[in-house]
Amino acid sequence: MRPEFQPGICFEWHYTVPERATVPQLYHDTPFCLDMPDVLATGYMVGMMELACVHGMMPYMDWPNEQSLGTMVSFQHIAPTPPGMSLHVKGEVIEVDGRRVRFKVEVWDDVERICEGIHERYVIDPARFNAKLAAKIAKAAP
Repeated sequence: MRPEFQPGICFEWHYTVPERATVPQLYHDTPFCLDMPDVLATGYMVGMMELACVHGMMPYMDWPNEQSLGTMVSFQHIAPTPPGMSLHVKGEVIEVDGRRVRFKVEVWDDVERICEGIHERYVIDPARFNAKLAAKIAKAAP
């Protein structure tokens, strides 16, 4: 990580909710989900919040030689959002401890705040990570 990456850094990210991000579309292979409301799925929203944090980190990283992986999410999804609305993600770095980075994140749609919480990521060396992953796959192979 570059030395200037520190608590207090703020970032924003925008995204439009696609049809595929709704509960019935995302979980189309689970029959009871087809009857659920056609709104942004929490699981998809979590992914958007993670991507916003990655995007916020990238100016401070040696991409692609440094990357990050999410290790913790603690979000409250407090309001529904239909497809087609825009999401406005606001994030702030609240802690940097070695390779661990913690963020405060809020998400607003076109009408109201829909989510808030904390997200944690670890900076990784992709070559080292991929070597460990390949060893795990080889170990699990029949």
